Amino acid sequence: MTVTSASAKAPPTIDRKARLKIPPQPMPAQDPKERVHNFDEVYLPLTLETAKAEAMRCIQCPAAPCQKACPVHNDIPGALLRLENGDVIGGAEVFFQTSNLPDMCGRLCPQERLCEGHCVVGKHARPVAIGRLEAFLADQLAETVGYPAPDTIEPTGFRVAVVGAGPAGLAVAEELAKKGHAVTIFDAWPQPGGLLTYGIPSFKLDKRVVDRKVNFLLERLGVHFVGGVYIGRDKTLDDLFAEGYDAVFLAHGASVNNRLDVPGADLPGVMQATEFLVRGNLPPERLPERLRAPLPKPRHVVVIGGGDTSMDCVRTAVRLGAERVTLVYRRTEAEMVGRAEERKHAREEGVVFEYLTSPLRFEAGPDGRVAAVVCQRMELGAPDASGRRRPVPVEGSEFTIPADLVVIAVGYTADPDVVESQGVEHRPDGLVIADEETGETTRPGVFAAGDCVHGADLVVTALAAGRKAAAAIDAYLARKAEAAA
Repeated sequence: MTVTSASAKAPPTIDRKARLKIPPQPMPAQDPKERVHNFDEVYLPLTLETAKAEAMRCIQCPAAPCQKACPVHNDIPGALLRLENGDVIGGAEVFFQTSNLPDMCGRLCPQERLCEGHCVVGKHARPVAIGRLEAFLADQLAETVGYPAPDTIEPTGFRVAVVGAGPAGLAVAEELAKKGHAVTIFDAWPQPGGLLTYGIPSFKLDKRVVDRKVNFLLERLGVHFVGGVYIGRDKTLDDLFAEGYDAVFLAHGASVNNRLDVPGADLPGVMQATEFLVRGNLPPERLPERLRAPLPKPRHVVVIGGGDTSMDCVRTAVRLGAERVTLVYRRTEAEMVGRAEERKHAREEGVVFEYLTSPLRFEAGPDGRVAAVVCQRMELGAPDASGRRRPVPVEGSEFTIPADLVVIAVGYTADPDVVESQGVEHRPDGLVIADEETGETTRPGVFAAGDCVHGADLVVTALAAGRKAAAAIDAYLARKAEAAA
């Protein structure tokens, strides 16, 4: 199906002033008092009538700043115009032309600083709910006619190994499989999905949405998945090339938890964010054996950090039945890098926020497990390298927060083991050095994109980088075919 631009399809007599008067549609969601007792998605499905009415709020502006602000440059006005006219499948197809994961990006993107943050309607009222409409359209297509795929795929004879089954890896696998290349995804986790399965709680992204996409790749496109294999430890890049792969794409993300260097950080009951999230959100059968023991029910939980992962942790702790959940962050809310919506949801769910607070040490109780976090108040000084004002301790401001579980959520970095001594140049922090446009690394035939190159970022930025790399890998394989002819 050929999709033209939104402006070409927009009626020439569209009344933009009238559209600005259309009231925002309510986005149905679970009541906070109910959702704290389940792991279901916070937002409830839209009806077609609500979705069409919200889509009509788009004024179809020719400049389309929302499209420019989207990392994959979705034709948002074009998709919403089709939706308002009742063409749900056509609207969804517009999103799928530029995105492999609109059903997930619609749920997870920080739309307030991307598409919706640049929505012209937002200058007059609430921006059009682009994210919710994107997810609605993608769900409708996936659940009725299925994800878009070629009717026939001619095998090329080339084999590609993808390292990492997260957003970038899944996107590259799909793009290359549609071109006829045989793709195998290797991942350290037992099942596919990477961050989407093992990093994001179900109340933000239902695991069935991820499984739906994975099943499409495996069953419809013939992608193979090998789980429980850590490239760089269990198998090397040399091994992959020796096994006959013609190219390798690195998409192993930024999966190593940053440590917090304070006394008591090694006490029982002090846990890194990833372990807490996977054990708290996933059934044992989806986890490695070492992580299958259920978490003890916590009473007083303290989470250290200020990004979206910390919000995932505090909200998971609430759902696990904790009596009190406290978020400790050394700056103010204005300096937090995560989504404002996530903080709003956390407050609604009873999370206590301790801003301008930094942990000094973790103290043990009589049983040897963590029992308290000793904190210190902070004030903001001069800006640091990040441009944010540096927290400065306030003398004599120590206080204690009881805690039988402490979760460290202070960011992630890449694992250098994946590329160490593999002929792939990387930075000291493990991030791979790769061409911004093609994903080419210093080792011929090895490409990389996403969080393992840029550090922990958004699903959509990993997706965008992966799509560029997929095109470059396809071109690389085409050159190999020409050279062999």
